[in-house]
Amino acid sequence: MLTFFSLLTHSLSSISPSLSLTPPRPISSSTSRRRCATLATVRTRRRRRHRHLRRMSSQGQGLYDEEAAMRPLDLESESDNRSGTNVTYDMRRGKSRSSYFKLFGVDLSPDNLAVAIVYFVQGVLGLARLAVSFYLKDDLHLDPAETAVISGFSSLPWLVKPVYGFISDSIPLFGYRRRSYLILSGLLGALSWCLMATVVDSKYGAAFSILIGSLSVAFSDVVVDSMVVERARGESQSTSGSLQSLCWGSSAFGGIVSAYFSGSFVDAYGVRFVFGVTAFLPLLTSAVAVLVNEVPVSQSASGRSSIFVSGAGFIEISKQHVKQLWGAVKQPNIFLPTLFIFLWQATPQSDSAMFFFITNKLGFTPEFLGRVKLVTSIASLLGVGLYNTFLKSVPLRKIFLATTIIGSALGMTQVLLVTGLNRQFGISDEWFSIGDSLIITVLGQASFMPVLVLAARLCPAGMEATLFATLMSISNGGSVAGGLLGAGLTQLLGVTRDNFSNLAFLIVICNLSSLLPLPLLGLLPAETDSDKKS
Repeated sequence: MLTFFSLLTHSLSSISPSLSLTPPRPISSSTSRRRCATLATVRTRRRRRHRHLRRMSSQGQGLYDEEAAMRPLDLESESDNRSGTNVTYDMRRGKSRSSYFKLFGVDLSPDNLAVAIVYFVQGVLGLARLAVSFYLKDDLHLDPAETAVISGFSSLPWLVKPVYGFISDSIPLFGYRRRSYLILSGLLGALSWCLMATVVDSKYGAAFSILIGSLSVAFSDVVVDSMVVERARGESQSTSGSLQSLCWGSSAFGGIVSAYFSGSFVDAYGVRFVFGVTAFLPLLTSAVAVLVNEVPVSQSASGRSSIFVSGAGFIEISKQHVKQLWGAVKQPNIFLPTLFIFLWQATPQSDSAMFFFITNKLGFTPEFLGRVKLVTSIASLLGVGLYNTFLKSVPLRKIFLATTIIGSALGMTQVLLVTGLNRQFGISDEWFSIGDSLIITVLGQASFMPVLVLAARLCPAGMEATLFATLMSISNGGSVAGGLLGAGLTQLLGVTRDNFSNLAFLIVICNLSSLLPLPLLGLLPAETDSDKKS
């Protein structure tokens, strides 16, 4: 019998060490402290996730899931999906490892990739921008002032971006607030360019179709901006700058892709062909909607997503949003920088008059202007890189001061082109135009990036998308006001499609007026301690 028990004990020990009759080793105090620290970290993460889900539910961003809040966390690793990035946390080493490639210092997660592609579409839609300008000038025979007015009218959808935020937040289509509206925006943009390619034959029809296309881009812009702002909130100026660099770098790359063909296609096939090709591009916005990591926010009793909400419910939610928005905007730390952004953008512009001059007076062809556009698109990307590398940690006041003064001085060089002085220095009109556009675009893009960073950092928690859309609408309103002021000055000075005698005076006025907002630099927020550390 004793031999039998000895054999049985030996067999159990060989099968599983955990069944060994050898007493366990005592747990050391250091191991016990590590386990307690790990369990405390897990409990802290669980409480944070619990509060995060409740906060999202109270803001209408999702249904609170008690089971998800109390679900056990892995003691070794945890995936953090709240920020849209897939990051694995090593609880023992206290480090994080990203499983995505980085661009401009940002992880290319599915959400961030969707944002980048939508901005890429915004840039590649520049394929039709040159065709629109030639269509208004040559086919519809409009003057510079009329062209500037139509351009301003087509920018109206960018002035009411908070409305799109209200609609997206209050009326989820098929249970989604992001995916569904990206799909609809892409389809609407394709429709607008199809109309331009087929049935439009008047300035009113052109203005309406361009307006629809602008609405499509503006709506999709609000959707992806909300995703960007959620990531930028609470981050340093450097991190916010990296996110904005990803967005506008993608847009600049899209502009590079389409730049050269925008002119050569007009020369070879005509404007209608370009409009038809452009109609396919917004469909990319619809396609990338599947990359957005979004959970359905409204489920009915039968399990199907609700498509519409009642009119009374929408009005009530809109009232609450308006009250919250006004409560945020009227705060001095938000209102004063917003006022500066508007005034900085509202200075008059002479772009329409210059386009008529270089095409009617200097005889620049669409193919050559496509090359110029290629150069400016590359310059835009260089401007993003310049800001992301050297300027994203520089205080905003210094950036605005330096770029505004230098930009105003460089803008005066267009007077040399208008008066022909460049030819006296042995520089042809073509090369001077390319060099001038390159330098001005690099500086202009580098000076515009702080506007986006400032707007993103001003947004408080809970209403990021709405307030960011409001701030950018105010900024766009300043640009529209500047365009209309430029159209008025163009008309007042008698600059037409054939008369450019006062064009140099118009350029001087526009560039000097850009210096007027500089005494108000004190409205911008001062450098913070976190910015100094970053």
